Amino acid sequence: MTHVRRVDVLLVGAGPAGLTAAARLAAAGVGRVEVLEREAEAGGVPRHCAHGGFGTWTRPLTGPAYAHLLTEAAVRAGAVIRTGVTVLDWRPAGSPTTADGGHAAAASAAGGGTGAGAVLSAVGPGGAEIIEARAVVLATGARERPRTARLVPGTRPAGVYTAGELQQAVHLFGQRIGTRAVVVGAEDVSYAAAATVRAAGAEVVALVTEHPRAQTGRARARSTRLRDRVPLLTRTTVAELLGHGRLSGVRVRRRDGRTAVLACDTVVFTGDFVPDHELARRGALVLDPGTRGPAVDGALHTSRPGVFAAGNVLHAVERAGTAAAEGALVAGAALGFLAGAPWPEPGVPLAVDAPLRWIAPNRVAPVDPPARYLLRTSAPLTRPVLQVHQDGRLLHRERPCLGTALPNRTLTLTARWTGQVDPKGGEVVVSVG
Repeated sequence: MTHVRRVDVLLVGAGPAGLTAAARLAAAGVGRVEVLEREAEAGGVPRHCAHGGFGTWTRPLTGPAYAHLLTEAAVRAGAVIRTGVTVLDWRPAGSPTTADGGHAAAASAAGGGTGAGAVLSAVGPGGAEIIEARAVVLATGARERPRTARLVPGTRPAGVYTAGELQQAVHLFGQRIGTRAVVVGAEDVSYAAAATVRAAGAEVVALVTEHPRAQTGRARARSTRLRDRVPLLTRTTVAELLGHGRLSGVRVRRRDGRTAVLACDTVVFTGDFVPDHELARRGALVLDPGTRGPAVDGALHTSRPGVFAAGNVLHAVERAGTAAAEGALVAGAALGFLAGAPWPEPGVPLAVDAPLRWIAPNRVAPVDPPARYLLRTSAPLTRPVLQVHQDGRLLHRERPCLGTALPNRTLTLTARWTGQVDPKGGEVVVSVG
């Protein structure tokens, strides 16, 4: 018999977004608030980011300290955090959950009668279970694409990592890596990975990026000393991995076609994040073609009634503080839904023109505009001006920064223009003027 459990709010993912939302919801007294995390510990990515830069300016924290603070706050508020539990799929409300269908009526009452709520299947230390929830928050985060997904040819030696794998190996498990490492990428996470390589006692041979310059943000100040000591190869890509058994080097190719071999026994692929959206896809949620995460309005409603999404599953990838802020936002929206607020219409689609890559949120609803929209560009933009159009009508112009906007750095757009959107009109498009 499959164990069936009922909760009021189910949060999938115990990173900054999920934990912040859980703390707010539990403190509001909505009933049983449960967080499921497939890892052995809660806290998400920050728990294996040993560097600083988390928390607030008045209370700066390392990643593990920040993860502990968020976890402690959720538990203290009354949320239940269950680790080692993986959500596998969604079940149609009203479908049998046992061989004799004995729980079908209960499932229908939980989500099928009004079209709200959800029934999910999961597996954990206690085996398979069915969880019925009045509301669900997807906070499954994002992941880096590994070497195979980046289609880097060559042999399959040991010594190949993503930044997340490297940080877990060094900071969580105390494992030894090689002695000479090449880091692929030159953004904030790349320099954090380079610092981790050094913390493990290895030498950073070079950082390699296809871009014309480093894509660093606030981490620039703390990484200046490291950057001064590490060669940065710009307009360069990794063309091949070399070695049998253990990595012996990487072949790099410059944009002009020249190649060279960098001798190393470790390579770390950083950046190139994608939303961890498999569960959203299994639930038939509408995905945004730009972000590849669930499409949401300003209050983080998805296309499925009773299901919300927050954090880096919506935009791969933003800082932990951004994810936590969205956790607080989604908690407010979930409270309204549980109190009887109707599920809103999908809203008008919001898209971007090249060289902009994506925008989040990506639906414009008549109510609850976000505090700001987040955007990314695929090419450097000098003193860009963002323009917002609908059906050929200019709604807004704004200069988001005075300098150069870089790939892998966040641009922001205010929401002052949302009141001018025609709810029955065509999609709204943001472009660079």
